[in-house]
Amino acid sequence: MLSFRDRGTNALHLSMSQPSRGRRRAKGGPVDFAMVRAAALALPGVEDGTSYGTPALKVRGKLLVRLKEDGESFVLIVDFDTRDILMRADPETFYITDHYRGYPAVLVRLATLAADDLPGLLEQAWRQVAPRRLVTGFRGAP
Repeated sequence: MLSFRDRGTNALHLSMSQPSRGRRRAKGGPVDFAMVRAAALALPGVEDGTSYGTPALKVRGKLLVRLKEDGESFVLIVDFDTRDILMRADPETFYITDHYRGYPAVLVRLATLAADDLPGLLEQAWRQVAPRRLVTGFRGAP
């Protein structure tokens, strides 16, 4: 299971406890791109856009997330360390292709992402992409 928020300090972090092998993550129900869009648009400065001909969400013109061409995954902008942690913690959900190996992004399978993980995952990515003044003005800013 992935955890994105330390309940004691309200700080964002990732923990790497493994979900059961062979079991799909269903906590909170299945995720679709409409849910990704709604959760991302709840963050300051996020706006609809397109990227490579697919629906995307951007922060002041910088890519945050986009639907992958297969319609079954989305591309999320994260730093390389976070990407490695996510892929080790849940390789069924988080992965990359050779194309993304050199980019600070991870691919996320909609069918296996737990809906409960979505807001924290997007907020963490948003904090990396958003301008500093948006982040410092946001609730729970460190």
